[in-house]
Amino acid sequence: MLIILVSLGLGLLSGAVMHRSDFCLAGAIRDVFLFRSSPLFPSLVLLIALNIVFIEIARLSGLVVYQLPSSLYGLPALTTFIGGIVFGVGMVLAGGCVVGALYKLGAGSLSACIAIIGMMSGSLVYSGLHPYWKDLSEKTRMSEVATLPQLLGLNQTVMMIVVVFVLFLMLFRWHKQGVLIRPSFVSGYLQPWMAALLLSFVTLVSFAAVGMPLGITTSYSKAGAFIAQLVAPAWVTSQEFLQHRGFNYYSPLADTILSAGPGPYLDGLSLVQFPLIGGIIIGAFFSSVQMRKFKIHYSVPKIQLLSALAGGILLGMASRMSPACNVWHLLGGIPLLSLQSLLFFFGLFPGAWIGTFLLTRFVVRVK
Repeated sequence: MLIILVSLGLGLLSGAVMHRSDFCLAGAIRDVFLFRSSPLFPSLVLLIALNIVFIEIARLSGLVVYQLPSSLYGLPALTTFIGGIVFGVGMVLAGGCVVGALYKLGAGSLSACIAIIGMMSGSLVYSGLHPYWKDLSEKTRMSEVATLPQLLGLNQTVMMIVVVFVLFLMLFRWHKQGVLIRPSFVSGYLQPWMAALLLSFVTLVSFAAVGMPLGITTSYSKAGAFIAQLVAPAWVTSQEFLQHRGFNYYSPLADTILSAGPGPYLDGLSLVQFPLIGGIIIGAFFSSVQMRKFKIHYSVPKIQLLSALAGGILLGMASRMSPACNVWHLLGGIPLLSLQSLLFFFGLFPGAWIGTFLLTRFVVRVK
């Protein structure tokens, strides 16, 4: 019960913060290509830098215990980079990432709802490809170590200090240029840099109390599998991916190892992710109501709904190909300097470029 309450609380805070700041992780990268500038990108860098600092301090103090390689972040493979590209395409077409769709749904977005349905469907599509993708991943493994410090043979803390120093030099330059502050005349608006600070706190609590970084896409797979089991139980049973329970993590709150998987059953991951998902939606809903901005946006062009569905399907597939989402990699993996997460991150940029091309060519015409 304590795990559920903590996860729900983290979700409520995350949903409210993301809604009030419109802090979309997908938008931070997408806007680089869509508008040739991204006001959110510096705050994303700030969030990553803060996560590196806070998580490493927590590790050195014994507050957070983790080991890599582990079941949280595996070994790097070319498939992770490809998954990042597919995810980049999907997040642009869907109009948001796996968590952005949740807070937008809480504020009344119909297209976000369609994108979430697409994500659940995409996870099921991937289940049929899983045996082949798993084999390709093993054949394209790029290293037998999981982190950048391990690859370079450097002390982890020293490596993180160097990375943080470089990131804060970038942030200092952006601060001098005034790009960390966004002009707004909306009452209750939360500056992205403040959102980054609050979300770094959420990430730290998630690591320390729950035992893992923020993540939600495995529960999209679970939700899709629950629905599929109602109409095609034999097919669900035949899918290796949906029957696998190889994800194990230590839960500080339960003081035990919990196992989980993407199939239609309740497990250790369900205790964390379902309350987190519900919390994000509810937190964004109450934030939008308090700001008097809640509105169900049902008058959406059909082409945009189709784009949201297609993008959602790609997000669902890519989250399994990677094998995780941008929240898991950007907020958890990159602060740990996971090679898998770095490959995913670099794949997002060509994917966002491709997605922007498709969006402006076929969905939202730009002259």
